[in-house]
Amino acid sequence: MILFLLPSCDYDPTEAAVPWAALREAGFEVRFATPDGRIAPADTRLTDLGFSWLSPWLMTRSAELAAYRRLAEDPWFQSPSPYADVDPGGITGLFVPGGHAPGMRTMLEDATAQKLFARAFTQGLPVGAVCHGVLLAARAEDPATGRSVLYGRRTTALTSLLELTGWNLTRFRLGRYYRTYLTTVQAEVTAALAHPADFLPGPRLPIRDTARRPGRGFTVRDGNYVSARWPGDCHRLAADYVALVRAHREGEFLAPAPRG
Repeated sequence: MILFLLPSCDYDPTEAAVPWAALREAGFEVRFATPDGRIAPADTRLTDLGFSWLSPWLMTRSAELAAYRRLAEDPWFQSPSPYADVDPGGITGLFVPGGHAPGMRTMLEDATAQKLFARAFTQGLPVGAVCHGVLLAARAEDPATGRSVLYGRRTTALTSLLELTGWNLTRFRLGRYYRTYLTTVQAEVTAALAHPADFLPGPRLPIRDTARRPGRGFTVRDGNYVSARWPGDCHRLAADYVALVRAHREGEFLAPAPRG
């Protein structure tokens, strides 16, 4: 069973729906967990409210929005488990979408969610995270070392360039909407790593991928863990995560990448 950890609300619909759809199409069972076991809606500004004249660039695109509408009708999505009730022994993989609106904090700051991620990660299960979801990985502590589970691993996440660009485009109307925390995602994640060079930002000018052109996206795989930066990477991320889940099911050893 692949578990998707969701906050109470405000996650990015593309970052949840595209990997979910790929896993379901590949025949994998996907279930959901939220802080209190209630249904978790995505960020309504991305699905319905929009951004005025910026909507064509910032809102969820039609194909990905259709995937989210299908996800929202899934029986397992309609009946999530509370974090506290999740049986870690039943998890075969774990995925964490991101998002930047305030509701994301209900997952990112939750100690139980952090422990679930740490357990899956350190047991070698296939784990994936994107955007702000990588903050959960950075905050998940390896009990054997007392450090982040990402210490000694390579990763990407929402870059400071992407985060601050979104904030500067919207801050006069939406305030801190694009700033979940004063510290950028890239800065916090990098601080949790063994070396700053273990954060890989990808191309400076990112191009959105599509179902037909997933290669436009950027991901970083290190052993049993794959990460991406933003919704524009999610078709590639979905393909890479499905491949990771298949490899684990077939008994392949998902070793971390050697350090250069």
